[in-house]
Amino acid sequence: MFKNVTIYRIAPGWDATLESMEAALDAARFVPCSASQDKSVGWTEPRGEEHGPLVESVNGQRILKLLIETKAVPGSVVKEKAQEAADHIEATTGRKPGKKETKELREDALQALLPQAFPRRGSVWVWFDMKNGLLVTDAGSQGKNDEVVTALVRVFDGLALTLLQTAMTPQTAMTQWLATTEPENDWPEGFNVERECELKSADEEKSAVKFTRHHLLTDEVRKHLAEGKLPTRLALSWEGRIGFTLTESMQLKKLAFLEGVFDDRPNTDESGFDTDVALATGELSQLIPALIEALGGEIEPGAALPGAEPASAPAKPKQEAVTAVGDGEAPF
Repeated sequence: MFKNVTIYRIAPGWDATLESMEAALDAARFVPCSASQDKSVGWTEPRGEEHGPLVESVNGQRILKLLIETKAVPGSVVKEKAQEAADHIEATTGRKPGKKETKELREDALQALLPQAFPRRGSVWVWFDMKNGLLVTDAGSQGKNDEVVTALVRVFDGLALTLLQTAMTPQTAMTQWLATTEPENDWPEGFNVERECELKSADEEKSAVKFTRHHLLTDEVRKHLAEGKLPTRLALSWEGRIGFTLTESMQLKKLAFLEGVFDDRPNTDESGFDTDVALATGELSQLIPALIEALGGEIEPGAALPGAEPASAPAKPKQEAVTAVGDGEAPF
C-alpha cells in the first residue's frame, strides 16, 4: 500500500462514522474521463471489487483509494494542428490570426485531439488513523498530496488537516545524525543511518552531492556538512523492520518492509487485503510515533520552534489548515 508516507494531523472535533464517510465518498465516486475531458479524479474501491465499499475498516483503521485519470496530448501535436488551421485562415482570408485567435485555435486543436488520447491512471492510498488523529497518504509529491487533501475536504464536511510539525526539523536532525562520531549515543533509539543521502548547499549555486551505497559516517561527509551543505534526503531503517528515505519536508519515500516482516502472515482472506492492511498499518503505527519522538516531539501547527527568535509578523506555514465547507492491484 504505502511506498511513500506523508503525515497529517486531523483537527480535533471531526469524528465521522463509517456510514457517513461511505455516503460522502459515493457522491464523488470515480468516473472515467469523457471524450473531451483531460482529467478525472474520484474515489474507488480499495479492495478492487466492483461496486464494493469505498471505505474499508481493518482493525479500526480506515483505508480509502483516490483514482486519478489523465489524458495528455503532446504539445507539439497540438501546435502542429493549430498551425494548420492558422495557415488555412491565412490562405482563405489573406490575414494572419492574432494572439487571441491563435490561443483559441490551440484550444480547439486540443479538444479535437483529446478523444484520440490514451488515458493514464494512477492511485493514491489514504489511511485514517482515527484513534491517534492522523491521516497518512502515499502520494509521492507535495503537489499530489495537495490534490488528495483537496479531494478529502470536498467530500467530508468539517474535516481540517495540517501537515505534522515536529520540534526539530528533519534537516536539522539529519545533519546531527550525519555529523556525529558517536552514533551509539547520538542516533535515536531504534534508528540506523543507512547508505544513501543527498546534500545540497543553500547558496545560489545549489551545488549538490549524492552518496549511494556508501558508508556515511566519514570525514568526507562531515567535510561537506562543515562547508554548508545540508541533507535533503537520508536513508534510514527502523528496528530492522522498515527501510525508508527521510526528506527535509518530512516525507518518507522508498518505504519498504524489510525481510521477515510479512513472513508469518496468515492467509485469513482470499485476496490478502485485510492481512496486509493490518500488518502494514500496525508497523507504521509504531514507526510514526518513534520518528516523531526522534524529531523532538510534535508541536502545535504554526507554533514557534523551541529556541527560535520571535518574528515581527507570523510566518505563513508551509501547509495551512484546509476546512471543508458544507486499479484492482494488491495493496502492498
